[in-house]
Amino acid sequence: MLRNRGTRTMPSRRQQRVSELLREELSVLISAELTDPRLADAMLSVTDVEVSADLRNARVFVEHTLPPSQARQVLAALRHAEGFLRQALLENLNLRFVPELSFHIDATNQRAQRIDALLEAIASAPTAQEDHAPDRPE
Repeated sequence: MLRNRGTRTMPSRRQQRVSELLREELSVLISAELTDPRLADAMLSVTDVEVSADLRNARVFVEHTLPPSQARQVLAALRHAEGFLRQALLENLNLRFVPELSFHIDATNQRAQRIDALLEAIASAPTAQEDHAPDRPE
């Protein structure tokens, strides 16, 4: 999943490959290796990773099953684990260097659900013509 962030150019093939590699490996590491109590009840999913052109920085987008009010806790736990995750990536992947990781909550699905709910409400609401149509016996 590539995000359109302003007028940036499309990621290079190398950026795309590194992004996908990081997304897959971080998904495994986060689900299997992290033991932070702040993440105990959260089902985390790495939805996307955007790597900078120089491959030195990576924005990691995650979804979680906790209430939105606990998003800060999730981010704090992931930021706390950044050193561990980078070290594990260094050991597990064949990369010259591992990018700095910055974690972000991916609210795409929440926004999509909100839009779907609005569209359903609009579709099920009576139209103005139906509200004001005179009752005519047939």
